[in-house]
Amino acid sequence: MVEYQNIFSRVQVRTAPDMGIPLDSGSWERQGEPFFSYWVGKIGNAQIGPIYLGWTGIASLVCGIIAIEIIGLNMWASVNWDLSEFIRQLPWLALEPPPPSYGLSLPPLNEGGWWLMAGFFLTTAILLWWIRMYRRARALGMGTHVAWAFASAIWLYLVLGFIRPLFMGSWGEAVPFGIFPHLDWTAALSIRYGNLFYNPFHALSIVFFYGSVLLFAMHGATILAVSRFGGEREIEQVVDRGTASERAALFWRWTMGFNATMESIHRWAWWFAVLCTLTGGIGILLTGTVVDNWYLWSVKHGVAPPYPQVFPPVADPAALQGGLQ
Repeated sequence: MVEYQNIFSRVQVRTAPDMGIPLDSGSWERQGEPFFSYWVGKIGNAQIGPIYLGWTGIASLVCGIIAIEIIGLNMWASVNWDLSEFIRQLPWLALEPPPPSYGLSLPPLNEGGWWLMAGFFLTTAILLWWIRMYRRARALGMGTHVAWAFASAIWLYLVLGFIRPLFMGSWGEAVPFGIFPHLDWTAALSIRYGNLFYNPFHALSIVFFYGSVLLFAMHGATILAVSRFGGEREIEQVVDRGTASERAALFWRWTMGFNATMESIHRWAWWFAVLCTLTGGIGILLTGTVVDNWYLWSVKHGVAPPYPQVFPPVADPAALQGGLQ
């Protein structure tokens, strides 16, 4: 007998499309005729649509398309409008910020002006999407937890491209648009400021990053393991406890001596994920503005040992008797 393992397969229940709860008067209508997709049903709910955009959603999409178009056309122009080279080199292409010589002034378009324009539209798109997310949650009578989790990611984005450059007095401190170029920027920043691994807020960010992976994997695995008993219907399990919740709790008490509840595991996961980008943003903001060398900072505060003295110390000739006057 082969056991049913829904990590590989999923039962898809089909019925009439769910149109959602009625909207308040004055709201836009939901757009699109809902339909079902077998393959989407493999990874989530098989129903696609309808979607609610509203004015914030439409404005966000328009601004996002403008930003992507500016970035894409500049990258394409950098390879002399050669489509095959654009596709081949896309991971290495970039739209760079202005040179440090311009400070916080407005540079010509081809010397960072396009970067500023793309950043403006991209930031506007992200903030409008946050407003849309917040307003939809309130309209549905939900908590705004998702919007505030998104705000934590926006905080790191703004630190990298806006807040820290303002503090440093130069748009040239910001991150370029591009796949590998932004990774190169991260490596260069780490080298310039004495290795970000010695930044305690970077360390906290990594702790919450790996912690989030562990918590989500543990929770996902537990629910999958008891889904044969209805464990995926978590809300029902909270108010009408059955074999799924009982077995999941028993398993973790047996293996760890402690177990989260159906509610608290989501609170743990939410905080770990939010604190990942929150602490990361703090660490980047302090780099160059408060701390010039994270390794020397760590040595000074007893976090890291100094480099061992390999060669004998060299005396300063100017300090020796009879030295240069």
